[in-house]
Amino acid sequence: MKDELQEKHDRLKSNLLNMKRVLVAFSGGVDSTFLLKTAHDILEDGVLAVTAVSEIHPEWETEEALNFARKNRIRYKIVKGDEMDNPDFTRNPPERCYICKQGLFCQLKDIAEDENISFVLDGENAGDVDDFRPGSRAAGELGVRSPLKEVGLNKDEIRRLSRLLGLSTWNKPSQACLASRFPYYTEITARTLKQVEDAEEVLHSMGISQVRVRHHNDIARIEVLTEDLQSLFKAGITHKIIKRFKKLGYTYITLDLAGYRTGSLNEMLISENKGIE
Repeated sequence: MKDELQEKHDRLKSNLLNMKRVLVAFSGGVDSTFLLKTAHDILEDGVLAVTAVSEIHPEWETEEALNFARKNRIRYKIVKGDEMDNPDFTRNPPERCYICKQGLFCQLKDIAEDENISFVLDGENAGDVDDFRPGSRAAGELGVRSPLKEVGLNKDEIRRLSRLLGLSTWNKPSQACLASRFPYYTEITARTLKQVEDAEEVLHSMGISQVRVRHHNDIARIEVLTEDLQSLFKAGITHKIIKRFKKLGYTYITLDLAGYRTGSLNEMLISENKGIE
């Protein structure tokens, strides 16, 4: 481990120790798993993990998060996300993430107050500031802290530290809620969320780990890592994908040649801000 990385990790542990009791918003992803494990190593029973259950989160991801908490004997709670009951969220504006996070963090703040916990933490890292993340504004407004970002840890560093800690999530593909698959102002429904989840599971079952199926109404736009593009053209694979996606309700199935990238649907916002047509 390089000295700079060790220094960041030490600062993270020191900051957590000073907090004494924390609630961690725990999704089971790379960042929140590393944060929860580090906090639990330092604070033990002073840590409470809270996982949100909702249609916008794949069932397998929620179960992985809960299994991690159980295996490591970390106290946890489950909250039911209510964003799908909010028409401001389901109409899917660019501020969608702000609306979702504001509701979730309010729930977490209430739980923390009931538990006499002073700090609510999320897993945002230092690299997240480069993308459009209105959810960060909700965290700031409600006093939710991001310890990984505070010490300057980015995703690659968190993966390296996770590997040193023996966490299986060190090489876990990046995840985001299923609502991120919908272009802004495309309405989000429980049915279409399930449609996207099932479509991505088709590709996972074929050994493609990093996947996004962007939902453009009757068009499915598949994003995979560039090194996985060729594998989708192997004999029989393309036909199988088309058949199963059509069964899920898609009319047209497309492959994005630019490959997987985080926040690809924000490219529209960037283009609009630059006046590009």
